[in-house]
Amino acid sequence: MKDKRILYVSSELIPYLPENEVSKMAFDVPREMHHKGAQIRMFMPRFGVINERRHQLHEVIRLSGMNLIINDMDMPLIIKVASVPKERMQVYFIDNEEYFKRKAVFTDEDGQLFADNDERAIFFAKGVVETVKKLKWAPDIIHVHGWLASLLPLYIKEYYKNDPLFAESKIVTSVFNYNTEGVVDKESLIEKIKFDQIPEEKIDAFQRFDTEYLLKVAIENSDALIKAGQDLNNNLEQEIKKQNIPVLDFQPYDNFTEAYTNFYLNEVL
Repeated sequence: MKDKRILYVSSELIPYLPENEVSKMAFDVPREMHHKGAQIRMFMPRFGVINERRHQLHEVIRLSGMNLIINDMDMPLIIKVASVPKERMQVYFIDNEEYFKRKAVFTDEDGQLFADNDERAIFFAKGVVETVKKLKWAPDIIHVHGWLASLLPLYIKEYYKNDPLFAESKIVTSVFNYNTEGVVDKESLIEKIKFDQIPEEKIDAFQRFDTEYLLKVAIENSDALIKAGQDLNNNLEQEIKKQNIPVLDFQPYDNFTEAYTNFYLNEVL
């Protein structure tokens, strides 16, 4: 993996959020590839529950300052960065006062999903791409974890399809076995994606799916897939089977490093 450039984008990441299947793999995979000599960049949202003092986040002025257009609204992009202790790895945080200041991740104190999760997902996707463009860092592989990051494959393939920085990038999506039904308002999301002039057939993809539509659209717009969850539900399995792209089956934790390395080098690139 020496000198391969891999962009890791996740909605959750330890040690900044509690450990779960997504946050753990989204950290462990880049750490192992970093140890193998890959050049990596890691991105996640700067949720308000993250303790900036404890984790030593600081704003990167040269990367902050632009506005992203979300459904005809100017939303300021703030970029923060922190170093992972003992690993010599940096994590970039996509921040915005309106979307990520609240002291919660996806739901409010009553367990209700935030009504603007659709806008947060679009902002996160655009924020990652615009920051990478400012870094002038062309990734060989873009590896996506978590449902809030699931719009990134669509936006790179369509909204940013003419950007030369990503012309050779291959998108890998890790598919986890969790229920994403209702995490965003689908009709609201469709209208906001339409505003970005995404082709009609790509928007129709959301209409074709009644459940797990975020993950399924990510699957459709990826160049390779990893079954990151064991015993995926039948809906996801069927969607994966429809794609004529490389697929890595679920790997036990003790075996994932070599399996992922071989998959990157021999199937993705």
